[in-house]
Amino acid sequence: MTISEIEKELIKAAKELVSKEALSTNILNQQILSKSSFGEMLAATLAQLLGGDLVSKKDLEVLFLTQFRKYPSILTNAASDLEATKMRDPACSNILDPVLFFKGFQGLQAYRTAHTLWNEKRTFPAKMLQSIISQKFGMDLHPAAKIGCGILIDHATNIVVGETAKIGNNVSIFHGVTLGGSGNETGDRHPKIGDGVMLGAHAQLLGNIRIGRGAKIGAGAVVLKNVPPHTTFAGVPAVQVGHPENDMPSFEMQQDFTLDAKLDPK
Repeated sequence: MTISEIEKELIKAAKELVSKEALSTNILNQQILSKSSFGEMLAATLAQLLGGDLVSKKDLEVLFLTQFRKYPSILTNAASDLEATKMRDPACSNILDPVLFFKGFQGLQAYRTAHTLWNEKRTFPAKMLQSIISQKFGMDLHPAAKIGCGILIDHATNIVVGETAKIGNNVSIFHGVTLGGSGNETGDRHPKIGDGVMLGAHAQLLGNIRIGRGAKIGAGAVVLKNVPPHTTFAGVPAVQVGHPENDMPSFEMQQDFTLDAKLDPK
């Protein structure tokens, strides 16, 4: 979907909901219907959720809008993430859900702003946003990490993404996932995730390892070594247990790893 298509769909869905549910009127008027663009809608929503006593909602909204205007790719990536959430998350009943209620989507978009601030060497507001996102949404995304587009972060609680981690495009990540270091080493020390990867709930990926394109990591797996493309790893420590049926397991969200084992040529 284009950004203009998203704007039209959000407004249409908001008007329909207001006509049926009185409790939605205030939220939708403030965050959707009174705004003229997707960027304004997203900025108002993030500011409403993340603002507080130390940093006001108004100041945060200005910060988000300023970075959106300077870096249009933030909204382009947000549109891609929104489409990914609609397509892959069965709990998403309409386009309003991720924008208003899904902290995985919301936290990811706030991270995208923090990332641009980090790249500008404005480390204080970048770390400030990281801290607020962590406190409010329960997910800790370092602003220096590099995250692609078309990302689904499902549930989001207890997700940790370290400073030198890299996540490719069209990746799906479940709650409790850690992309962390393996000790107190410095430098390039966090995992690199290829395109189309699915990371199961509470998977722990530690160290400067590479997860190949189209790989699948089982729930609760502890991954300490490179994972070849289009393979399925599970267990503690994780070992290869099969191959995903599809080239992009992140799209299918299939978590029955016994099916993958049947496809293993061994």
